[in-house]
Amino acid sequence: MSIRKHALKIRCLGLALFIIVSVASSQQKNSLSDQIEKYQNIAQRLLEQGLRELPSYSILEKITSVGHRLTGSPGAAAAVELTRQIMMEMGLKNVHLEPTTVPHWVRGPEEEALMISSVLGDHALSTAAIGGSVATHEDGLSAQVIEVKDFSELERLKESAAGKIIFFNVKMEPGTLNTFSAYGKAAAYRVRGAVEAAKRGAAFALVRSPTTANDDFPHTGMMSYEPGITKIPAACISTQGADLLSQSLKLDPDLKVFIRFHCQNLPPVRSYNVIGDLPGYEKPEEIILLGGHLDSWDLSPGAHDDGAGCTHALSALYLIKALDLRPKRTIRAVMFMNEEFGGSGGRDYAASEKRADEKHILAVESDRGGFLPLGIGINADDATLDRMQKWMPVFRSIQIHWIRKGGGGVDIAPLGKQGTVLGGLLPDSQRYFDVHHSGRDTLDTIHPRELELGTIALSLLAYIVSEEGLGPHMK
Repeated sequence: MSIRKHALKIRCLGLALFIIVSVASSQQKNSLSDQIEKYQNIAQRLLEQGLRELPSYSILEKITSVGHRLTGSPGAAAAVELTRQIMMEMGLKNVHLEPTTVPHWVRGPEEEALMISSVLGDHALSTAAIGGSVATHEDGLSAQVIEVKDFSELERLKESAAGKIIFFNVKMEPGTLNTFSAYGKAAAYRVRGAVEAAKRGAAFALVRSPTTANDDFPHTGMMSYEPGITKIPAACISTQGADLLSQSLKLDPDLKVFIRFHCQNLPPVRSYNVIGDLPGYEKPEEIILLGGHLDSWDLSPGAHDDGAGCTHALSALYLIKALDLRPKRTIRAVMFMNEEFGGSGGRDYAASEKRADEKHILAVESDRGGFLPLGIGINADDATLDRMQKWMPVFRSIQIHWIRKGGGGVDIAPLGKQGTVLGGLLPDSQRYFDVHHSGRDTLDTIHPRELELGTIALSLLAYIVSEEGLGPHMK
């Protein structure tokens, strides 16, 4: 064969290869375009159904009707049965309870706190015992106050701390856009304040509530004790109360604060996670889990934390079912118990023998309130994240602005250790800590349409993953 003919043959082969690749690429693009159009149509149907009916708000009304749901309380037990009934009424399959052992701490009768000053007079202070705290003496406690801004300052003042009330006046940083980051830093004093104060011989730890709100609502949350360190009582004080106390200490350094509360740590009790499924018709053993935590703190009905998250999970399955969308893979709602007081529900769910024949490919937790959803966090490798992000045109059609790295939660973290991809719904967080763990976390702070948009986002995410999977060749 001549050189000219050989070159011509090579050019022909190259052209044929180019045509084949181009056609394949075009078919792939057309296929993706067709899929996006299909899911955009489904997104629009979910949107219209959800916003017209607002099922999420109706379910949240029922959940909050039982009152607070602190672990071990009658409200928590009532919520377990209520959500089981909701799942049954929705027509979910495999509805059942799975046991978990939970702490049983009770706040007791009304708490008292009073600032006593011969210069300024007496003023009541709004405080709330921190979850897990021991009680004061039955006659209460009265002591001078040492104000500190951080643990380092406490160490510098340790020689004068014996028998005193350590007042951790640490503001939640208002200049931080990410409110969860700011909260994490401030909440460290709620969690460890009593331990660090007790190490210096103090009698009580009083902690500024971790919120940017300026109000008279004290917050609560979980605290810790350490073996070998004296257990002293601890409480949060409202931001307005903290400012008053700080200003008053400047005018009268010798003032005292009287505090009395009667909380108790009782023996642990049995409670339950509540589970219900929309079974997959092709791969029922592969599960997409949507979850929230059923327990709340005891100062309010926990509408945002985490009634909203439970509602997102339940209502997402309701919407999928209402549109007669049959998922290939099982979509499961789990109402976890005891996220707030140690996370036993999530650990026991992951460790249950019922998981032996199941493969959780995605677990998504909603635990950031019922505010307007902005995006979705996915805790996965870059390749999986890239595959998820190809569906962004669909999510933008319901005003979800991004899918990015991140996401997860206390309850689903044990599944992550087993290889499950974790995710989280990420709403606007600027108002969340105004209500978080306080008496303000009530149903009237929920906007029904914002709540529903979170449900719609989760239903769309769960359905797409149920159809497409997460791996490069999953269908």
